[in-house]
Amino acid sequence: MNSNNSSSPFAVLLPTHQLSPTRHETRWPLLRRTVVPLLAATATFAVFCPALWNGFVNWDDTTNFINNDEYRGLNWKNLRWMASTFLLGQWIPFTWLTLGIDYALWGMNPFGYHLTNVLLHCATTAVWYLVSRHLLALAFPSLGVTARDASALGAALFFAIHPLRAESVAWVTERRDVVSGLFFLLAVLGYLHARRPDARRTGLWPSIVCYILAALSKSIVVSLPVVLLLLDVYPLRRLNIRRRDFRALRQLLIEKAPYVAVAVATGIMAIWAQRHNHYLTPLDRLSLLDRVSVAIYGLWFYFTRTLVPVGLSPLYELPAKINFLEPRFLVPALGVLALTIAVTVLGRRWVALPVAAAAYAVILAPVSGLLHNGHQLVHDRYSYLSCLPWAILFGAAGALTIHASQHGLVRRPVARGAVLAMAAWLVALGTLTWQQVKVWRDDDTLWRYALDADSSCSICYANLGLSLASRNLPELAIKEFERALALRPDRLQTHSHLGVALLNAGRTAEALTYFVRVRNRNPSDLGNRNNMAVALLRLGRHAEGMAELRSILAQDPQNIHARANFATALLEARQVETGVALLERIIADRPDQVPARIALVRGYLALDRWEDARKALESLRRMDERAAQWLDGLFIGSW
Repeated sequence: MNSNNSSSPFAVLLPTHQLSPTRHETRWPLLRRTVVPLLAATATFAVFCPALWNGFVNWDDTTNFINNDEYRGLNWKNLRWMASTFLLGQWIPFTWLTLGIDYALWGMNPFGYHLTNVLLHCATTAVWYLVSRHLLALAFPSLGVTARDASALGAALFFAIHPLRAESVAWVTERRDVVSGLFFLLAVLGYLHARRPDARRTGLWPSIVCYILAALSKSIVVSLPVVLLLLDVYPLRRLNIRRRDFRALRQLLIEKAPYVAVAVATGIMAIWAQRHNHYLTPLDRLSLLDRVSVAIYGLWFYFTRTLVPVGLSPLYELPAKINFLEPRFLVPALGVLALTIAVTVLGRRWVALPVAAAAYAVILAPVSGLLHNGHQLVHDRYSYLSCLPWAILFGAAGALTIHASQHGLVRRPVARGAVLAMAAWLVALGTLTWQQVKVWRDDDTLWRYALDADSSCSICYANLGLSLASRNLPELAIKEFERALALRPDRLQTHSHLGVALLNAGRTAEALTYFVRVRNRNPSDLGNRNNMAVALLRLGRHAEGMAELRSILAQDPQNIHARANFATALLEARQVETGVALLERIIADRPDQVPARIALVRGYLALDRWEDARKALESLRRMDERAAQWLDGLFIGSW
């Protein structure tokens, strides 16, 4: 079971004789093991450094950070929130802890958050180098030390500087990828070290602790127990599946029990978080056959994009209808079938191929679409861990080419050309990633790039519209929302966004038609109903507007926007004292509410409370200079 004989079912493409490392290869081993991973991490930092100048983007960053006070700090209240929140369908307490530390160090400066993301990814690169080196030493015992180091370095860089990594590293929200990835690989490294003959008595506990931290960072790591079992098959060779050694299998499964317990608990929390936010796609929207089609599409997508990373996008939108026989889905199905046959046939000689393919499928399974949520068909970030097997095969291919050349199995010019081609491939990947990282610079850049990649993406048009609206360009935003609705008229949220843009453009009557349309189909959308109330008030339909606001507050008494609009409506209705009292309570509860502060200044002026108005204006100025300047110009003549 533990034999390295090349006649075993685990034989690899290597000479059968064993080679002893040369004196040059064994010199300064500690220095070599330190310098090479540091080199990999440094190269990774150089490729991703443009991310340091990226900002927050309105693609979950706004919800997670800009409008979220709960993570800002490390006191007991913050920590309790981190441990219990299901914000945006994610339970990631350890990731939130790292973000809380970022806030303590950097405040709301996005530079610091991006720096942490990049440094964590660099650390993951170094750990992946160590894991790769360990796996290659087990798989290829006759490989020279220098060739082994070179292959591990190739594997590390192929993973680290690939354009598919850009989304996980250059987007602050995806901190969960780089944190979970780091501890996932530390758990694997700890497991491999525990299997060494000279391992210390700490056993698996360091690995299990790292796995717990990974699971608290992102649920995608639930596949680790199966991955470790695959490593037991190859290259650890602790389980010979052809001999059907059920006793050895039972022992290995018992050994994995702590990992399985963590994985099961993590999976339960992940599903709970998705259900709590109603994010799971219902079966009437995506049938079982549709989900299988999406999963097969993903298997093909990540494999082919790993080989040729072109046409990447922040969003690959889920089609309104999935047809398995459509070329978009049929071709990947045929491709996956062909790859499966090829891996099965070749796996009889080189067991590394089916093990790598199985690890790829297993790691990808949690985000394959079988348990679907969101509007995506696939996401670049889902490749962060799942494509690790292809990375190590890349590194091994280069090392074997060098090794074969050194022993006369391949002509030196051919080997030299192959190695140069692989080096050129890495340089090309790094160059593409350098550019891909810049895509996440700001909202406008992000969504214009996405539309260049896919001009049929409805959500991309809508998000570009939101970017334009945030810069007070409502007429331009209206055009983008209309394009989005032309593609997907069923999207109620886009109707609501278009209504807001029309409202800001002064086209109130048109805006009201969109708000009413959304209200009729989704009366539980209180944000839309609040906007509808504002439109009614602006059109002079005060009774209807006030009735709508009262209805909202009856359902949600703490709805801050409805309360502020109700108070402002009271000012317009000349119930100034009542409105001012309500605004004072709102600001006491939520000091960050700029619209309420603007209304309060106006209310104080209407009551001739000049000193209170001045103080309220100065408080507003510290929060929003532009709004304060507008009030200066509007009311300075009254003072």
